[in-house]
Amino acid sequence: MIRSIGAINKSLNVLQKKQENTSNNIANSNTPGYKYQQAMQRAENNHTMVNYTGGAGDSRRTLGDWTFGNYVDELNTSFTPGSLQETGDPLDFAITGEGFFVLDTATGERAYTRNGNFVIDPENRLATMEGHRVLGTGLDGLETPIYMDNDGRIQNSARFLIAAFPDTAVLERAGDTLFTDPQNTAVVSNEEPVRGFLELSNVIVADEMVRLIQIAREFEANQKALQVSEDTLSKAVNEVGKV
Repeated sequence: MIRSIGAINKSLNVLQKKQENTSNNIANSNTPGYKYQQAMQRAENNHTMVNYTGGAGDSRRTLGDWTFGNYVDELNTSFTPGSLQETGDPLDFAITGEGFFVLDTATGERAYTRNGNFVIDPENRLATMEGHRVLGTGLDGLETPIYMDNDGRIQNSARFLIAAFPDTAVLERAGDTLFTDPQNTAVVSNEEPVRGFLELSNVIVADEMVRLIQIAREFEANQKALQVSEDTLSKAVNEVGKV
């Protein structure tokens, strides 16, 4: 009975993480370039349950396998492209293929994003809303920040540096729309972003709302199971123990 309470508690923890993840997807449904995540749960290792009917000296009976609960194994990110929305803003850019904008962060770490909602920083460089510089390549083929004038024209004849990944599963999320490549698998892509457009989030709000409803129902079922386990344990302690 105590083990059943432990298993239910683990299940409730999984549901809480799923709820937090789904709520975050919904909150970012209007964030350009956002890629939704899905929490993947896994059962803990099985244990063989046995019983000795007449005590340790009796024949051993195998009752079968039993798992003591589930846990969230990982958060999978879906990199399916979002639809494009025309904004007409000269500082908005969208990638139509599978590439990523390359960013130089404040810490010097390389980051990648599909969010092309850019601004001009105080040094006239194209940057993200968070201040990360957008990288390009100059006429000499070397990496360079992209410098802009007040009318949104590129000043240093730079082209966007676009990165592609043979396997996007290696990317690690570093923010709502930022990713890092800890294994350094990025390769240069020849893609050219489309100006005056933004890639919308790939979150389907209706699907996420259905998930929230399912999670709520599972919460309710687990709470009822927890109450039954607690009632059974209470009877075992207070009634059976008196016999």
